[in-house]
Amino acid sequence: MELRIQGVSKTYANGVQALKRVSLTIPPGMYGLLGPNGAGKSTLMRMLATLQDPDEGSITLGDIDVVAQKDDVRRTLGYLPQEFGVYPKVTAESLLNHFAVLEGVTGGRARREVVEALLRKTNLWDVRKQKLGGFSGGMKQRFGVAVALLGDPRLMIVDEPTAGLDPAERVRFLNLLSELGESSVVLLSTHIVEDVSELCTRMAIIDKGQILLEAEPTAAVEGLGGRIWRRVIDRAELPALEREHPVISTKLLAGQTLVHVYAEASPGHAFEPTRPDLEDVYFATMAGHIGRRAGKTAPAESAP
Repeated sequence: MELRIQGVSKTYANGVQALKRVSLTIPPGMYGLLGPNGAGKSTLMRMLATLQDPDEGSITLGDIDVVAQKDDVRRTLGYLPQEFGVYPKVTAESLLNHFAVLEGVTGGRARREVVEALLRKTNLWDVRKQKLGGFSGGMKQRFGVAVALLGDPRLMIVDEPTAGLDPAERVRFLNLLSELGESSVVLLSTHIVEDVSELCTRMAIIDKGQILLEAEPTAAVEGLGGRIWRRVIDRAELPALEREHPVISTKLLAGQTLVHVYAEASPGHAFEPTRPDLEDVYFATMAGHIGRRAGKTAPAESAP
């Protein structure tokens, strides 16, 4: 079952154009939607979750029209928004049991089996009697996944799932998401490059409501080979360097500044070639040095 998004646009009443003719074909598995805050990711997620309608364009999940057949979509949808509330004085087991009833699992034995299976799957069985108010951020996120999985969804939408999680919780959560992608379409919306590089077989980069690049992460990284150069400088040298070269990223390294530059050939003897990663793909795309081409990166001027 593929998710197809064709020519989708959305403009809010205040004049902000959140999406500009977005088109994507998303196959089963983990798919990353990568972009900065305000890029349009959450607007697109809300449309897919049937919470908002596009101004124009179409969205289909298999043979289901997402805009016209909202009830059909909701029966096969799991949605974990960036922020969601829980009842702090209720235990995980009790609240999940309640949601199971709302989902239509009314038989006592069947409901107990479903609740237990989901709590075990999300590694929350041992804390099932604990009140949700005492859960860590990562535990709450995993509980949100348990709720989202109640209907055995064929489409799972996860919006900024690892923001604010500590490293250990992030690893647990990403491992859980990778398991889900084996049997359904899982759309991961994030601004964290590492989440996409570790999980997704395909991805799109979005900014200001437009898709800038759609590719396989590994192919995108390989396509950037030979075009990323690095140099360690003093911070005071950065403004002059930015005037001379297309700097795509900087980071602090042992009190100095590590600079990555995009260039087809060596930008100078002080630079050394470096093996690119998905972060370089992201920053080079955002800077306009590479453009959209399915399956590989390409110079922006040759992109369709």
